[in-house]
Amino acid sequence: MDPALRKLIESITAKRAKTVLDHILKHGSITTADLKTRYGYSHPPRAARDVREAGISLKTTRETGPDGRPMAVYTIDEDATLHGAKGGRRAFPKTLRNALVARDGERCNLCQGTFPARALQIDHRVPYEIAGDSRGLDPAVFMLVCGSCNRAKSWSCENCPNWTTRNPVVCETCLWASPEEYQHIATEERRRLDIVWEAAETDDYDRIAVRAKKLDQDMRVLIKGIIRAAIRPKG
Repeated sequence: MDPALRKLIESITAKRAKTVLDHILKHGSITTADLKTRYGYSHPPRAARDVREAGISLKTTRETGPDGRPMAVYTIDEDATLHGAKGGRRAFPKTLRNALVARDGERCNLCQGTFPARALQIDHRVPYEIAGDSRGLDPAVFMLVCGSCNRAKSWSCENCPNWTTRNPVVCETCLWASPEEYQHIATEERRRLDIVWEAAETDDYDRIAVRAKKLDQDMRVLIKGIIRAAIRPKG
């Protein structure tokens, strides 16, 4: 292995990325089955993504796993890592965070919840694995999201059919990239609305919760019914 690459790998201390890399260095590759059964990672693509975000490019191939189902096999792409071809996303400078806060405020672009700026994460609208860094640090291709929404987005994107075909246009019209105006959620014909009751509004939430309990209904079903009744054409 190139000494520069080994030095880069040894500099990585994040637990999940280091686990993946240590296993590859010892065995030559790591599979999604290894990540699940040996290390207890219920979502293996997230672990591989951590490695890529740390600057180490991985090659992904497919094999049949022990259960007879397809599994991913990850190996280090030495040439791509050393020569910059999809060699991991760059660190985000403070100026980018400041620009996003100035544009959107201290809120998550997905759930619209308010958070301290330091608690929000800078996220590529179109996943880095799909579009890379082709537009550099242009604020238009980033948004601020909370940790919970970022995890939900990661899971949804990595289980989306487009994760295999990797068409950026499909991502651009998805909720996870364009929550302001979208056509689908991970290619499915769905719509999503997150509502947060702030401060004094929590009394309204509590009243809805009590009503749902009395009716033995899920709150989401009850709220949909209230909205449907309110917008239904009269007459």
